[in-house]
Amino acid sequence: MAAYILKRLALMLPTLFGVLFLTFVVVQFVPGGPVEQYLAEAKAGKGTSAEGGLSYRGSQGVDPKRIEQAKALYGFDKPAPERFWRMLQQFARFDLGTSFFQNRAVSQLIWEKLPVSMSLGLWTFFLSYLVAVPLGVAKAVRAGSRFDFVTTLLILVGYAIPGFVLGVALLVVFGGQLQWFPLRGLVSSNWEQMAWGARIVDYLWHIAMPVTAMVLGSFAVTAMLTKNAFLEEIRKQYVVTARAKGLSEQRVLWKHVMRNALIPIVTGFPAAFIGAFFTGSLLIETLFSLDGLGLLSYESVIRRDYPVVMGTLFLFTLIGLVTKLISDLCYVWVDPRVRFD
Repeated sequence: MAAYILKRLALMLPTLFGVLFLTFVVVQFVPGGPVEQYLAEAKAGKGTSAEGGLSYRGSQGVDPKRIEQAKALYGFDKPAPERFWRMLQQFARFDLGTSFFQNRAVSQLIWEKLPVSMSLGLWTFFLSYLVAVPLGVAKAVRAGSRFDFVTTLLILVGYAIPGFVLGVALLVVFGGQLQWFPLRGLVSSNWEQMAWGARIVDYLWHIAMPVTAMVLGSFAVTAMLTKNAFLEEIRKQYVVTARAKGLSEQRVLWKHVMRNALIPIVTGFPAAFIGAFFTGSLLIETLFSLDGLGLLSYESVIRRDYPVVMGTLFLFTLIGLVTKLISDLCYVWVDPRVRFD
C-alpha cells in the first residue's frame, strides 16, 4: 500500500500542474482584466483608492504613467510564462497570494468566508446521510410496495426541483407571507449580545430555510444508491444461505447485508465530508444573503481578481486530490479483499 500511496502522490503533481496551467492560459484570453477595470473606473470618475498607490484624473482620462504603474502593481508588466512560474513558486510555499481589489491575503478571505459555507455544507451533509441511508434501506426491504413507489416519487420530485427555486418558494411563503423565518443572514445583528442558548436558537432559526433548500435534492442520489446496493446484496447466495441457517431477518440484514451494501456509500464518505467544509452554493448564498465561499468565487471571477481565482482553485484542487486518495484507501478498510496491486 505504501508504494501505491507514493505513486498516487506523485501523480497529483502533474494533475495539479495541468489544472493550474489550463486555467492560467484561459485567464490570459479573458477580456476585462484588473487593469482594464481600473481604467474603466478611472474614466467614470471612480478611480482607485490612494491606498493602492494609483491616482486618476476623473473624466479627463488616465495618465499613461499611471497605466504602467497599474500594470506593475498587478504584475502584468512581466511576460505570462514568468508570472506563471512565480505563481507556482508561491503556491509551493502554500502562499495563495493577495487579492487585487481587497488588498488582503487570499487565505484570510477563505478563512473568513469558511464558516458560512461550513454551516451550509455540514448541515446538508449530515442531514442527507441521516435521512438517505435509513430511507434507502427501508425502500430496499419494501421494494415494490406502495411505500417504495410513493417515496421514489417524492425523491424524484425533490431531485427535479432546483435548490434555488425551492429557496425562493420558502422565502416567499415562510419568510414573507407567514414571517416564520428571517429572510437573510446567518445570525441576527444582536447575536453577540445574546445568551448561549438564545444564540443556538437564533442560528438554527436562520439556517433552517437555506439548509432545507439544499438538502431536498442532495439526499436523492444517496437514498437511491443505498436502495440499489441493498437490493443487489439481498439477492446474493450468501443471504439465502444465512436465511437457510435460521438467522433472523434483522440479523441477516444488519450484520451481513449492511457490511457489503454500504461499501460504495462509505468509500464516498470522506469526499462528501471534506467537501462539506468547502462547498459554496452561489445561488443559495446570494438568495439568503450569506457571504460564503460561493459568493467569494463568483465575485472574484466577475471582478477578474486573479489571485483569488487561482489561489482558491489551487487549494480546492489539492484538497480534492487528497480526498480522492483517502476515498480509494477506504476501499481496503471496508473490504479487505481489495488489493491495489
